[in-house]
Amino acid sequence: MSGSRRKAATPASRTRVGNYEMGRTLGEGSFAKVKYAKNTVTGDQAAIKILDREKVFRHKMVEQLKREISTMKLIKHPNVVEIIEVMASKTKIYIVLELVNGGELFDKIAQQGRLKEDEARRYFQQLINAVDYCHSRGVYHRDLKPENLILDANGVLKVSDFGLSAFSRQVREDGLLHTACGTPNYVAPEVLSDKGYDGAAADVWSCGVILFVLMAGYLPFDEPNLMTLYKRICKAEFSCPPWFSPGAKRVIKRILEPNPITRISIAELLEDEWFKKGYKPPSFDQDDEDITIDDVDAAFSNSKECLVTEKKEKPVSMNAFELISSSSEFSLENLFEKQAQLVKKETRFTSQRSASEIMSKMEETAKPLGFNVRKDNYKIKMKGDKSGRKGQLSVATEVFEVAPSLHVVELRKTGGDTLEFHKFYKTFSSGLKDVVWNTEAAAEEQKQ
Repeated sequence: MSGSRRKAATPASRTRVGNYEMGRTLGEGSFAKVKYAKNTVTGDQAAIKILDREKVFRHKMVEQLKREISTMKLIKHPNVVEIIEVMASKTKIYIVLELVNGGELFDKIAQQGRLKEDEARRYFQQLINAVDYCHSRGVYHRDLKPENLILDANGVLKVSDFGLSAFSRQVREDGLLHTACGTPNYVAPEVLSDKGYDGAAADVWSCGVILFVLMAGYLPFDEPNLMTLYKRICKAEFSCPPWFSPGAKRVIKRILEPNPITRISIAELLEDEWFKKGYKPPSFDQDDEDITIDDVDAAFSNSKECLVTEKKEKPVSMNAFELISSSSEFSLENLFEKQAQLVKKETRFTSQRSASEIMSKMEETAKPLGFNVRKDNYKIKMKGDKSGRKGQLSVATEVFEVAPSLHVVELRKTGGDTLEFHKFYKTFSSGLKDVVWNTEAAAEEQKQ
């Protein structure tokens, strides 16, 4: 009798921080992760960027980070992701951001190839609007790349991580930045040297690379060998495809000018005939009441009175709405998805096994594939021991509870090459057949 009836598990609560109930991970990097969140008081959705508090203090990044977050909190621009508030617990700093859920701009290129010139120009104009506004307030992105360009539900471009992508980089006495950073294919030639560079000119170069990719469907500088890539960038060795209009070619060549002094400035760009075609100045919301940076000061204070509590319940539960909205093509019958040859950076599967069984099976499967495994509650971080085309492949997994007897497991590439990630999970999936929910087998069992 005791073995015939299984006790139903109680659905776990979500992690809560202040008024926010946190859900699935939206993105993850070496320094921070971003989670979906909902304000339990207002019902508003948000994204929360989570930083390790101890790491921030240890690396003496407090003043720089406070300054950049305070500046960004005061920036209200239609093409920049808004910072809503900042909180801290004993171990974490939480930056609450506007949730933008229209997907990355470059997903459009992955699906349909290059964009038509008018459409590419429209997005480029919005990008320049955002960059220009932030530069006017002394904020430089320094790592403009596809992952930081996202669209809202109306297709409006938003730049994310503006001013937050390079916490520890500071301007020296000569007024120049000195840290080489950014994604290699998008980085300006002067950033590669150790002579210092102007943040505004470097951002303009990255915008030019982005415009080229929007219109061409491929990178202007792309070499498997890093040194060869750097040489091509420093000499600006690229050619525009024949379908670029003369105006577009002229603008791109003036932006991708190796000398930052003679490179076109944003002020000059705004007066260019090709750029001005169909241009719409940004429309600002003048309602800026109650904007304060008191929460930023409190988050970095050592006063225990300012700290919010973090209630952890694991695994995180996922409701039906979030399950469906997490992927428009989500299917319980597919272990791994790849529709229309779209290269994805994340995927998921369902299982009727317990969370602990799923965790054990994933660890058991990953280790023989040459991955170092680190478990943390109902999450696993896997890192390959070999370096691939873009460094070591890193994968993060998280188990979500949908119902007492049903879990969703999400896998995300957090580092390395996307195609190598696909090769990895094809092998990885074959070792997980015992824990994946087989809907056909379940249907046969119901018939019997």
